[in-house]
Amino acid sequence: MSNSQTADIGLGQTILRRAAISPNQSAITFEGSTQTFAELGDRVRRMATMLRAGGISAGDRVGYIGLNHPVFLEMLYACGCLGAVFVPLNFRLTGPEVRFIANDAGISAMVADDMLRPLIDEERDNLECTRYITAEANADNWESLESLMAAAAPIEASEKVDADDVAFIMYTSGTTGLPKGAMLTHGNIFWNSINVCFGEDGVSGTTLTCAPLFHIGGLNVTTLMSLSKGVEVVLLRSFDAGQVLSLIEKHRVTTMFGAPTMFLMMVQDESFASTDLSSIATLTCGGAPVPVPLIKTYGERGITFCQGYGLTETAPFASLLASDQAMAKVGSAGKAPMFTEVRIVDENNNPVAAGVHGEVCIKGPNVMKGYWNREEATAEAIDTQGWFHSGDIGYLDDEDFLFLCDRVKDMVITGAENVYPAEVESILYGHPSILEVAVIGLPDEKWGEAVTAIAVLEEGAELTLESLRDFAGESLARYKLPSQLRFVDILPRNPAGKVQKFKLKEQFDV
Repeated sequence: MSNSQTADIGLGQTILRRAAISPNQSAITFEGSTQTFAELGDRVRRMATMLRAGGISAGDRVGYIGLNHPVFLEMLYACGCLGAVFVPLNFRLTGPEVRFIANDAGISAMVADDMLRPLIDEERDNLECTRYITAEANADNWESLESLMAAAAPIEASEKVDADDVAFIMYTSGTTGLPKGAMLTHGNIFWNSINVCFGEDGVSGTTLTCAPLFHIGGLNVTTLMSLSKGVEVVLLRSFDAGQVLSLIEKHRVTTMFGAPTMFLMMVQDESFASTDLSSIATLTCGGAPVPVPLIKTYGERGITFCQGYGLTETAPFASLLASDQAMAKVGSAGKAPMFTEVRIVDENNNPVAAGVHGEVCIKGPNVMKGYWNREEATAEAIDTQGWFHSGDIGYLDDEDFLFLCDRVKDMVITGAENVYPAEVESILYGHPSILEVAVIGLPDEKWGEAVTAIAVLEEGAELTLESLRDFAGESLARYKLPSQLRFVDILPRNPAGKVQKFKLKEQFDV
C-alpha cells in the first residue's frame, strides 16, 4: 500500500519541528540577547494562543508595522500555526498609505513597535482594525504583547495548512499606482528555499539579517530558510554599515543578503579595512547587478557574491547567478533555478529567440497565488498557462543566462524604435551637472513619444539640451538621445525608494 500523505510544509509547523529537533541551538540574536529554538518555539505557541483568544482564526489577517524585531518573525510563525495570514507593512509608509493597505487587506489586528505606534494612532479613526497590540513597551490604548503572552498557555498543536494556503500578503511598492497585495503561499516559501538549496546554498553557520523584513528580500532570501534549517539569525533593526561590520566580526557571520548600495556603504565605512571578514562564505545580492569594482573589492578579501533576480510575486528568486560565474557573466541575473522556468516573450506572448529582447516571464511553484482582491490584475499578470508576466524587459543569451534591460511600462517607443530608459539613464548619470535623472516618454505628434530627461542638477550647475545630447551622443544612438529636457528639485519616489515615473508623466504631460 502506498503512502499518499504529504508533509505539512506550513511555516508554523516547520518552526515548531525545528524547535523540537534543535532545541538548544541559537535561533535569533537581537540587541545582545539570544533565544534558542526551544524558546522561539515556546513564544510562537503562546503567541498563537493569544491570537486565537482574540478571535484570530484561519484566513484572518494580522498586520505588523515596525523595524526589524524578533516579534515580527514570531508573529509570522504564530499566524502560520493558526492558518492566519500575516501582512507586513513598510515602516516608511505615510499614514494614508498605511490606511489604504490595512483596510484593503482587511487587517483585524495590528501589531506595532515603539517607533510606529504614533503613526497608527493618527490613523485609528480611519482603520477597520479591531485590535491593537504593542510589540515593545506598554502604551495607552494598546494591548501589551508581553502581558498577553505571559497569560497564554502554549498552543497544543498547529492547524494543518495546505501548500496553497496563503502565508502572508506582501504589498508591492506601487511604482505605477496603488500597491497590490501579492498572496504568497506556504508552498511558495517552501519551493523558493528548495530552489536556493539546489542552487548555491550559502546558508549555514550564522546569517545576518539587516535588510528590512517587510521586503521579500530581507524576509525570504536568507532569513526564513536559515531558521528552517536551524541556522542562527543575527537580527539588526535597520541597516547601518558600521554596525553590520561589527556584528560580522563579533558573531562570525557566514552570509547575509543585501542590495549593491548596502555593500558599497560597507566598503566606504572607515572600519571596513580593519574588520575581520574571514568568516563570510558568500554574500547574496539582489535588486541590481553588483558592479564589477565592488566584486573585485570583496574578492580581494576572499569574499564572493551570489546574485539573483526576483520579485515579490515570485517569492522572490526567478534566477540565480552563482558566485563562480560572477565575473564570466557580468551584468547577468543568472539562470532559472532548478524548479522554476524563465522565458522571454514578444507582445503576442510568443517565445523569442536567444538574444532577442522581450518581456521576462516566470513559471513555477514559487509564483504567487495572485493579488489580494484583484482578480483583473491577477489575470493580467498570470496567463492561462501559469506564466507570470514580470513587466521587465530582458533577453536570454545562447546559454540561457538572463540579462535585464528595463520595465515594459517604462519603455519609450519613438519613431517605431524601442528605447529603454535604464540604458539612457546610466549614460546621463555620468554628466557632471546631473545629480539625479529619470527618463520617460512624453507624447509627440511626429514621433509618438519623445525621449525626455527629467533632471535634478548639482548645486549651482547649469545644463542645456544641446550639451546633454552632445555628451550622451558619444555612447548612444541618435534615436535614444533625449529630445526634451525638464528640471525638478527632487524626483518623486515611493517608500521603497523607487522613482515614480507615472507622477513625472502626470506632471509634464500637459
